[in-house]
Amino acid sequence: MASGSFRFVPNPRLFDELARSPGMRNVLKDVADRGAGIARAIAPKYTGPTYNPTIQRHGEYAASVYSAASMRPNGWRAEFGADAPWALQVEFGSGRPATSQDRPQSGWSPKARPLGRALDALRST
Repeated sequence: MASGSFRFVPNPRLFDELARSPGMRNVLKDVADRGAGIARAIAPKYTGPTYNPTIQRHGEYAASVYSAASMRPNGWRAEFGADAPWALQVEFGSGRPATSQDRPQSGWSPKARPLGRALDALRST
């Protein structure tokens, strides 16, 4: 009986191959799609007046929620968010009095509320 031996040869590109695989893209995109679905479900539904009565805003914010997967130098990246224009976010408001935080250059926006809740919902699962 010949004693068998084997030699383990590590693959130095293993993690790169995993990060760039179609399976990794599908896993990340599924999570982003779930997050976008949660964000759409809890998005504000504006029904009040606008500065122009011919403009209807109902459902426009929820419709602007997206999810996407893109290839980056270190592998797939998936995200979800809302690309609603700033004017639309201002019309939703936040249910509190206006403060200096409401200016767009400060980085505060009401869209952070539903998207933040969607992220929290994903973390708990």
